[in-house]
Amino acid sequence: MKTTFPAKLIASAAIVLCASTPAFAAEGILLDFEGPTSFSSIGEFYNGGADSAGQLGPALGVSFSGDALAFANDELGPYFSHAPSPLGVMAPVGADATLNVAAGFTTGLSLFYAASAKIDGAVQIWSELNGQGTLLASIDLGANASAGCSDSPFCHFDQVIKGFAGTAHSVTFGNAANAAAFDNVVIGAVPEPASMALLLAGAGGLALIRRRRG
Repeated sequence: MKTTFPAKLIASAAIVLCASTPAFAAEGILLDFEGPTSFSSIGEFYNGGADSAGQLGPALGVSFSGDALAFANDELGPYFSHAPSPLGVMAPVGADATLNVAAGFTTGLSLFYAASAKIDGAVQIWSELNGQGTLLASIDLGANASAGCSDSPFCHFDQVIKGFAGTAHSVTFGNAANAAAFDNVVIGAVPEPASMALLLAGAGGLALIRRRRG
């Protein structure tokens, strides 16, 4: 005899299953700041909404608070040069410069920066939204903005990759207000190309050793 479950019971089970399943964390998201309007708050541009100038952007699940501004060079510039993505950067102009990821992210954070002064704790990674909860990691910046160049106030960018344990929901940039520019921020940091090549070479060598032993 075939047994069937009542439709209400199946629906109830589905509701419980969905409620107990956590949201997938956001990983491997690149923010290159090429699309937001210059001198605007980035706002919801990377969250399927708009920046403060009304420019719509992609739905990547990332939002910024009001003091995180996009900058592009214009006739009054240049403000920056030699950035990894040439058209735009993000610059914090006040304490309220926070990147929020509602779904959370793990593994690490990668970014390029140019700083006009040495800044301890310039970028901080937090377990909760809006720079709240547990401090998971902190990034100090060196004064590199004019290292070997002079064609703009921020003409030299270095990369930082910072790992951490746990799940992060926000990154604060306010400690670097008016002293740094950021580009190519990657949520869920990945190894640098050179490191990845070494890893692949190592994996290939181990495979060759196994084949010879076999």
